[in-house]
Amino acid sequence: MRKTHLAIASTLIGAVAVAWTGVGRAQQGVGEKLGESLDEAGKVIKRGIQRSSEAVRESFARTKTSVQNMGIEARIYGRLHWDKDLNGSLIELEVRNASEAIVRGTVPSDAAKSKAIALTRDTVGVTRVIDQLSVSIPTRVVPGAPGGAASTPAPATGPTTNP
Repeated sequence: MRKTHLAIASTLIGAVAVAWTGVGRAQQGVGEKLGESLDEAGKVIKRGIQRSSEAVRESFARTKTSVQNMGIEARIYGRLHWDKDLNGSLIELEVRNASEAIVRGTVPSDAAKSKAIALTRDTVGVTRVIDQLSVSIPTRVVPGAPGGAASTPAPATGPTTNP
């Protein structure tokens, strides 16, 4: 009888051990699943942070280029605006790629055009000038001309000024 009790106790202990191991495995499975979920969440957060960092870097680079362009544009503008030979000329500026200056508009003479291009080209930070300037001889209306208003070239006294 004692052997039977030992056999039954031994069997029960074995069954409990197997059951406990199963519980441990089940708990381990839940733990593994939780760990995998946390790992995936961490990866998603890391990718989001990387994308945000890239967006901030790109935005900063665009802003930096814009500020550099404005600095070059301001230097060119100052040189052209304060030059007495270009006073009254209608000149527009655009700076691209942080060093390319596009000069558009009208000037009163070929000499004024050459001077505007030279001043732009010699400005610190400018590596290339795209000349889109045109020479426009100032005209004036002659009263009493046939047809009401004829145009003739204005006297060559220099560029006209805009108020």
